[in-house]
Amino acid sequence: MRWWKVLGLAGLAGVAASGVVIARAERRRRAYTPEEIRARLRERHAQAGGGGAPADGAA
Repeated sequence: MRWWKVLGLAGLAGVAASGVVIARAERRRRAYTPEEIRARLRERHAQAGGGGAPADGAA
């Protein structure tokens, strides 16, 4: 087998593997309910120290 055939097959295997990883992550992401997403975002915001500052920047 020539080196370019091996390189092509390796590239094809890499594309297929990345497609599987992306599909798995998308399925996992879509499994959350909107309420779960809101709760997670609020939790991250609280951990980031966002406190109670107004969103429009008014002091």
